[in-house]
Amino acid sequence: MIRRFAAATLSFSALLALTACGADSSADASGKGPVTLTIGDQAKTLQTIVAASDALKGAGYKVKWAEFEGAAPLYQAVQAGAADTTYSADLPALQALSGGVRFKNVAALKNDGRHVGIVVGKDSGIDSVRDLKGQKVVVSSAKGSISEYLLANVLKQNGLSYSDVKVQYLLPTDAQAAFTSGKIKAWATFGVYQAVGLEQGGKLLVDGADGRVSGYGFIGASDEALADAPKEAALADFLKRLGTALQWTSTHQDAYAQAIETRNGADLSVAKTLASAAYSKALPITDDVNTTVQGVADLMHGIGVLDPNVDVAKSADTSLLK
Repeated sequence: MIRRFAAATLSFSALLALTACGADSSADASGKGPVTLTIGDQAKTLQTIVAASDALKGAGYKVKWAEFEGAAPLYQAVQAGAADTTYSADLPALQALSGGVRFKNVAALKNDGRHVGIVVGKDSGIDSVRDLKGQKVVVSSAKGSISEYLLANVLKQNGLSYSDVKVQYLLPTDAQAAFTSGKIKAWATFGVYQAVGLEQGGKLLVDGADGRVSGYGFIGASDEALADAPKEAALADFLKRLGTALQWTSTHQDAYAQAIETRNGADLSVAKTLASAAYSKALPITDDVNTTVQGVADLMHGIGVLDPNVDVAKSADTSLLK
């Protein structure tokens, strides 16, 4: 049962969109037809990377994409069997595990943390983290998002407690509309929504660079997919191809930005910001990764956001990517 986690999400059926991606139709090991992986994605991020880099050329399985606006409904879809894989920053994965979603983290992603930030209105009167005391801060997209960890961590670093701010949770599109209209002074957000907020006149109060967030994300796989031998083999191949695709984005940032502009409808300036802050590596889940992310879990557990806490090392399957 998903417990609190399900209550924090929109109905995944309203957000799910499946599209086939080019790959050949080789039969699976059972001879019953091609293996199809349903890959969970947010804001077309992985789809864009894979398509632009042509990473699936020659793959012996089919791919469909399960598309969501945030991590919470993506994990709900995995729980319901509507997606085989997850894709999120570290804290949404921890929140889903804590909430009982049945999956394992199978690969780590890494970037410099600049993809998450706290954006404030230009006339908000908020010029430092300390100025957030007593303010309402909107967090996207739900309890346990990476933007919430940034907020909790920078408050702690500046001698404030989490109870010193008033947190409200809004999905990114709703928060974006409210921020643009001036109804929100401070918005903890990520990715394209952060970039658009800044483009529309917002000011970056602080981002996740310099260790303010771990910089780690995860690709996960449902327990059901991992128990299916042909799917497990296809997943192992997909992770290697995704690693190659992510490396391509770091060496072809202009082409990647153009792909974001074309496929996501983002302005070129926003697309370039996203391209420069994207995950650039798919890594095995090592002891160092687990230790770093356990620190994230422990902080959020300490403020009551992650309950029960998660044993990060026990939540990983390291057999698919080595």
